[in-house]
Amino acid sequence: MDDQFLQDTTVSRGVVRSIASLACTILSICRAADGCGPSLPVLGSDVYPDPDLQELRALIDRHAGRAPLAVDGLRLTRADRPEAPTASLARPVLAVVAQGSKRLTLGDRVYDYGAGQYLVVSVDLPVAGHYTQAGPEKPFLACGLALEPAKIASLLLDAGTDALPLPRRSAPHGLAVCDAPAELLDATVRLLRLLDRPGDAPVLAPLIEKEILWRLITGEQGALVRQIGLADSQLTHISRAIRWIRDHHTETLRIEDLARLAGMSASPFHRHFRAVTALTPIQYQKRIRLQEARLLLMSSTEDVADVGFAVGYDSASQFSREYRRAFGRPPGQDAVRLRGGAQMV
Repeated sequence: MDDQFLQDTTVSRGVVRSIASLACTILSICRAADGCGPSLPVLGSDVYPDPDLQELRALIDRHAGRAPLAVDGLRLTRADRPEAPTASLARPVLAVVAQGSKRLTLGDRVYDYGAGQYLVVSVDLPVAGHYTQAGPEKPFLACGLALEPAKIASLLLDAGTDALPLPRRSAPHGLAVCDAPAELLDATVRLLRLLDRPGDAPVLAPLIEKEILWRLITGEQGALVRQIGLADSQLTHISRAIRWIRDHHTETLRIEDLARLAGMSASPFHRHFRAVTALTPIQYQKRIRLQEARLLLMSSTEDVADVGFAVGYDSASQFSREYRRAFGRPPGQDAVRLRGGAQMV
């Protein structure tokens, strides 16, 4: 394939995207002005498909389920049916959706995101999530890239302070959803193409990952992503407290000690912690304890009360009550279901 053909192909994709986007915009404005109902489908829909999204779907569909992947830190997801909400601990990640949609809940916040959008998680967060659009004919397809503070910090140093907006003073939410710009989709597609050329991945993957991080840092959620790499950001201070709770979830939690660890007084610490996680420190600890208990119930034959004590509960009845509220079943019944499901896999 010669250089001129590649150049013509790239130009053609840009022209298709520009024409379709312009057509959608003009027709949507006309319909809105005439009061003719909702606007027409946008770029990335089935009516006006984005070439990058189409290729991203094909790449994810082809490689999902394969291990190991040639690109470190990359994860592919394919789901062919909706599911009940499942609790998990979300790690810092960029997730780009190519097809279908998903819902995450974090405390009292609800995040819906779908094809052509991306999700950023900046700290470890106990979330509940489920696929809302997924089927055998059109499965949910997404790719995730781990966000590492050291890589973001290195990029910030390379860029210099003059190239970036001033950091925000308050702690941002720990999770955000945005529409993916064309530049981010293009870089993501090029990263996944390396799965078909694993010999190129060790050299090219770090360069493309750096470009993806740059698109995030300078994009709509740049303030959130930049704080992941800044040693003295509010997000980094709160992350220290989050890490302590996660690693010491069985211990008694004292707000004053956590605030000191984060370098704050108690009142600002409590406010910033809730802004990032949508939870109080006590609620966050409870979520971590219950998720750890569920893992123990699935992987061991310990008594329910012993599991509750192992994760930090002093009362078996309180553990059972809070477990049922979180997962919809008493711990004993849930353990039987989980072990049965694990044996069938």
